Amino acid sequence: MAFDPTAPADEADRAIDSVSVLSDDSRRRMYTFIRRAGRAVTRDEAAASVGISRKLAAFHLDKLVDAGLLRARYETPGGIRKVGRKPKVYEPTDAQITVSIPDRRHELLADLLLDAVLTEGAGESAAQAAVRSAEHRGRRLGEAARAEIRPGRLGPERGLTACERLLEQYGYEPVRQSPTRLRLRNCPFHPLAAKAPDLVCGMNEAFVSGCLHGLQVSGLQAVLAPEPGECCVRLGPSGTQHDDAEHDDAEHDDAEHDDAEHDDAEHDDAMAQDR
Repeated sequence: MAFDPTAPADEADRAIDSVSVLSDDSRRRMYTFIRRAGRAVTRDEAAASVGISRKLAAFHLDKLVDAGLLRARYETPGGIRKVGRKPKVYEPTDAQITVSIPDRRHELLADLLLDAVLTEGAGESAAQAAVRSAEHRGRRLGEAARAEIRPGRLGPERGLTACERLLEQYGYEPVRQSPTRLRLRNCPFHPLAAKAPDLVCGMNEAFVSGCLHGLQVSGLQAVLAPEPGECCVRLGPSGTQHDDAEHDDAEHDDAEHDDAEHDDAEHDDAMAQDR
């Protein structure tokens, strides 16, 4: 089981499970011994490496197999044929486990940049190729998600729900602000985004936009709206709908402000009458 940082969140969950298996000292030492052995190891050898019984070693080894860190098979050590059943031997898988809290997807960013380098067209700058690569990847993911859920026509609210679920799988930590507005609390590419904000934030916006396009969501757009400690992208109504919504929010804030001033005035009048 190789953890792919460009894959959805369930892969990250399995990575966390794999790491938790190594919290036991004997299990971790056996795993290290087997990785360094350079060959398949028997239960007896694994048990001897940490000074525990063969039966207890078998329990720990099976846990490591279940976690995807080891694989097991039956083989005669050294290739020497003997009478009787071949012993069970263990060797490491090619699993590469990375756990980050909050979720970081630097490998996804690197994969997008590598794709940009390999596909950069004539007359296209490196930054333009990177943005194109990010949009293309997001679109492919959106198309795959749409093919899986078969949602039919997606308007702003249902479309935002579908996009929210997709982005959550890639570490964005989406938070619904209203039925048609979504903020992304986590930037999967931090802190690299701080080193090259124009490039990385542009790729971020393109990736999220690609997800919307792939899902075929109408009436929504991804825009750059940087906030400290959050992703630089926000999702909300597109075109005139976006402008009207901003106007409605402003009117709502003004109404709340007027109500608060009115309540304060009534409170002051009441205090004066009491005196």
